[in-house]
Amino acid sequence: MPENSSCSGASSCSKESCEGCSHNSQNPQSMLEAMNAYSNIKHVIGVVSGKGGVGKSFVTSSLAVQMAKAGYKVGILDADITGPSIPKMFGAHGQLVGDEKGMYPYETKEGIKIVSINLLMEDEEAPVVWRGPVIAGAVKQFWNEAVWGDVDYLFVDMPPGTGDVPLTVFQSLPVDGIVIVTSPQELVQMIVKKAFHMANMMHIPVLGLVENFSYLKCPDCGKKIALFGESNIDEVAAKEGTRVLGKLPLDPAYAKAADAGAFYEMENPYLDAAVDALKTI
Repeated sequence: MPENSSCSGASSCSKESCEGCSHNSQNPQSMLEAMNAYSNIKHVIGVVSGKGGVGKSFVTSSLAVQMAKAGYKVGILDADITGPSIPKMFGAHGQLVGDEKGMYPYETKEGIKIVSINLLMEDEEAPVVWRGPVIAGAVKQFWNEAVWGDVDYLFVDMPPGTGDVPLTVFQSLPVDGIVIVTSPQELVQMIVKKAFHMANMMHIPVLGLVENFSYLKCPDCGKKIALFGESNIDEVAAKEGTRVLGKLPLDPAYAKAADAGAFYEMENPYLDAAVDALKTI
């Protein structure tokens, strides 16, 4: 039997060859990337979803805005390389600049710092046609080559699923916890469990769940209409041993503000529990 039967190369393992192996539990190797020398980031929060189209970037931006309004210094690392939407929501255009220290994030007039692939391209509508390893490398660069300065909370907006980018973020960045975004459909809630279980496998704390598109409030009578079916997020959270951090309604005003690049102007009281949870980290 080889010394380390869990290693991918277990058939050729020896005591000497396994000493530096990342699979060796007695000598684990950290894969964390060094922070930029001119950055001081206190907390890194990942925002993930099991599938696309559930409003993950909306939740990321909402959390960033609410924490900034609470007096914290906030940044957003847009790790959704092939589908970046953060810059448009904040009216961020143009290209990032840099010097020998690194590249400087775009900073909104309210003080939120943003790094996104769209802010590095001449044509922000051009597609990013890259393979997984290149995309993962770009995410690392956003971390260790960006001069973030002092940031209390850095929110990482990740692409949906459990692929290269979430894996890279979980392994390379000192993530304090993740917020999982879902919607009321049964299919979505089944898939979100994959994200939850991936976080557990990577030993990343799950801060809680946020349900988007939870209901539509009738403008005439105020009745809550469950357009995508009745919510069972409370049951899902209880089963997974976590908590619900917010239930967000469908509201055309949010979409209008995002399209206009005026997202900071919006208030989102539905995330008060999430804000409270972040303050306790």
